[in-house]
Amino acid sequence: MTETGPLVQQLMSIMSTRLLDPLEILLSEDPLAGSSVYTNPVSDLRERCERAAESWAVRLLGPHGNYAVASIIGALYPGDDAFDPPADWWRTALGQVVLRQMGFPGREAVSYTLAGAMLGVTRQGVHDLVTRNKLARHPDGGVTVTSIRERIQLRGQRS
Repeated sequence: MTETGPLVQQLMSIMSTRLLDPLEILLSEDPLAGSSVYTNPVSDLRERCERAAESWAVRLLGPHGNYAVASIIGALYPGDDAFDPPADWWRTALGQVVLRQMGFPGREAVSYTLAGAMLGVTRQGVHDLVTRNKLARHPDGGVTVTSIRERIQLRGQRS
């Protein structure tokens, strides 16, 4: 699998769940109408989405990925509420790209628990990193997103 493989898979999964599957249900022919031939009304769209997911993955991982992140987050997670994915989302391919490119959009700090999810360590591990000045404590509590992002980028440079 290529470097973009997990990211492409996640983008396709989101597009399928939020867009393609509902369209397929809404646009499919009524089985009670008498037609025994089933045609998939979104098969062309699914192929276009696969190509788009590959293109988006390359853009997200590129040097100007932060612009792509803003577009993807706005399109795939629309709503009037602030962007607030569950903790385990940050361990996904897309979550890690968002974290590297932008941090946590709209937040300066996160809890030790959420910082742990972002870094793939326990809450106690985050506490130890803060104690050793490897992560910065936010004055209002928690850990700064900037320090988490810097730690992720440093870890990426070492590997």
